[in-house]
Amino acid sequence: MKRWLIVLVGVVAALVIIVGTAVATTLFNNRTSGSEGAGQQSSYASTPGHAPHGSARMPGWGWMHGGTLRNEADYLTTMVAHHQEAVTAAAQLQRSDRPQMRAFGAAIVKTQSAQIEQMNRWLRQWYPQRSPDRGYEPMMRDLTHLSGNQLDRTFLQDMIGHHMAAVMMSQQLLVRGLAEHPEVNRLALTIRNDQHAEIFQMMRWLRTWYHQPWPGHWRSGHLYRGWDDTTPDGPSGQMGPGMMGQ
Repeated sequence: MKRWLIVLVGVVAALVIIVGTAVATTLFNNRTSGSEGAGQQSSYASTPGHAPHGSARMPGWGWMHGGTLRNEADYLTTMVAHHQEAVTAAAQLQRSDRPQMRAFGAAIVKTQSAQIEQMNRWLRQWYPQRSPDRGYEPMMRDLTHLSGNQLDRTFLQDMIGHHMAAVMMSQQLLVRGLAEHPEVNRLALTIRNDQHAEIFQMMRWLRTWYHQPWPGHWRSGHLYRGWDDTTPDGPSGQMGPGMMGQ
């Protein structure tokens, strides 16, 4: 019985990685093909520390170390770097013309800044010899020279893939039982479930404001159908286009 359970968990983890990567690749392709003119490309393509527009490979997936996390410390150091990039990008939304985007950006900054502080405390307490993740590959384009619709659309397109990476990384930690402390397990559940919900909100905005279609895998949220949001198996119910307000 235990052997079959281990096999089942392994299969689920593999499916999450494969399907999730396929979805993220679709989103990345939509992102690179849906830019609003050549001027947008020049605003970040030459900016150090930001993902190049139209790159042949998808940036930001170096954290997977060949597709797997190694341990709890690996999760924490990588998630700190991942969150820091999100906070930097979300702060730019205070220049958005849309109140929904300004509020969304402020919420990301507040939530993820607190999570960064918590993860750094754990790293100092439990893994004092662990150095920061200096090999993190950026996923977000430079937003500093964008404004109006360009700013909002670029942020949404990039942050969906960014959130997907956090969901996948947290799911790996949970399904493979890599968390050595219950606090980390709870944080991973929170990150996975909250960012999963935010992915659908961002997709709803892209559809409403820019008529960008939903990727097939996500139209009814069926990647996570039936998962329980209190366990490593995933969010419960079906989360789709109508789950949150505009």
